[in-house]
Amino acid sequence: MTSTPPAGLRERKKARTKAAIREHAMRLFHEQGYAATTVDQIAAAADVSPSTFFRYFPTKEDVVLTDDYDPLMVAALRAQPAELSPIEAIRRSVRELFAQLTDAQWQQERRRQQLIASVPELRMRTQQQYADSITLLAEVVAERAGLPSDDFASRVVAGAVMGAALAANRGGKSMADGAVYFEDFDRALALLQAGLPVGPSAG
Repeated sequence: MTSTPPAGLRERKKARTKAAIREHAMRLFHEQGYAATTVDQIAAAADVSPSTFFRYFPTKEDVVLTDDYDPLMVAALRAQPAELSPIEAIRRSVRELFAQLTDAQWQQERRRQQLIASVPELRMRTQQQYADSITLLAEVVAERAGLPSDDFASRVVAGAVMGAALAANRGGKSMADGAVYFEDFDRALALLQAGLPVGPSAG
């Protein structure tokens, strides 16, 4: 017997606490507005202390902007066959990731994107997130090709993919309908894969 819970149990408890904080935060943002909602209010609603809140989310903005998709995307990309081109490997990874999302997760993501689109400071922070995502994706693309993590061509590929994601999202509006966003993102990646043809038949 041991007084220390198994690592798996601790991780599940942490995940539940994080999810509860996020759920109550989103509810309060919807009910009383983002600006009017404080960290103390979110912590009280989630039955945690403010210090516990900050262990999971450094700022109130991070409750909205933090998601769990990047690690899943990286894992899916690393698992793709080595012979696939970078864009095809990314397309397959995106399909796998989107296929895993439940209706409840789609609804949560729609609400999150709608909130981001409506709050200027959240929209500004997403620009830094896109830059961070480019760096992360570029490292995995380079890793698959056996290249240094700072390989320039890999970064260009990653930048093009994130640009496709931005274009498909249409300023956050497309995420209001998850199926449409997925289709648009896949079409955008297909255009990259085809060398970005421009004209009436493109896409």
